Amino acid sequence: MRTLAITQNITLDGAVEMLGDWFDPTTGQDDVLAELHRQDAGSDATLLGRQTFTDFRGYWPAQTDDTSGITDYLNQVRKYVVSSTLTDPRWQNSTVLSGDPITEVMALKERPGRDIVVTGSITLCHTLIAAGLVDEYRLFGYPVVQGRGRRLFPDGWSTDRLRLVEATSFRGGVTYQRYAAC
Repeated sequence: MRTLAITQNITLDGAVEMLGDWFDPTTGQDDVLAELHRQDAGSDATLLGRQTFTDFRGYWPAQTDDTSGITDYLNQVRKYVVSSTLTDPRWQNSTVLSGDPITEVMALKERPGRDIVVTGSITLCHTLIAAGLVDEYRLFGYPVVQGRGRRLFPDGWSTDRLRLVEATSFRGGVTYQRYAAC
């Protein structure tokens, strides 16, 4: 079965909703970008909620001078968008999953392939976490306190079943932690 990994940028106080200017994907540090590309090499699918998908679709394909490689990756990777309202994704290599998100993602995990990565998509992440479908959490921690914003884990959800697999510090204070769900 394929690994479903949530990859998020997260503040020191646990916010993943970007309400300030603490994260800019186009001005990433080279060492953080290298880690992202390492992870991309092990993934052949990106899973997004409708809002994050439309935000990405409206931004990334228009980045004609992107030297980070993010645009190229997002344009070529297989993208799955969970939505009951979107019918035409209008972005190459994109498929709309319009059925029950839990059933759709379980079926996606059972197909042959490499890792499936979810990023952004906080509502979708909450659904996947609550359903126990997440295999890994890949968190890029930024040394800022936002003081507000939605968190990665749904209210009331708790577990003591996460195992630290990997931890790295980057120049500039960003950290990376990878946890496996046990």
